[in-house]
Amino acid sequence: MCLAIPGKIVEIDNKKESATIDYGDGTKRKANVTLVDVEIGDYVLVHAGFAIEKLDEEEAHETLDLFREMLSAGEET
Repeated sequence: MCLAIPGKIVEIDNKKESATIDYGDGTKRKANVTLVDVEIGDYVLVHAGFAIEKLDEEEAHETLDLFREMLSAGEET
């Protein structure tokens, strides 16, 4: 099973090869963005360090909310 995490692009390098992705709650990581045409402020799905798809903002927030629900349910057990 593969898991891709949505995040917001907050910075893109000069060569447009990598970007800093904000996953929320202060978590930011670099990802390769050569597979998608992106701009700062875009939301993307990231898998194994690669942005593989652009998302609209609403879809990204819905997915992030689902991840938060799953994490909080795991903490309750």
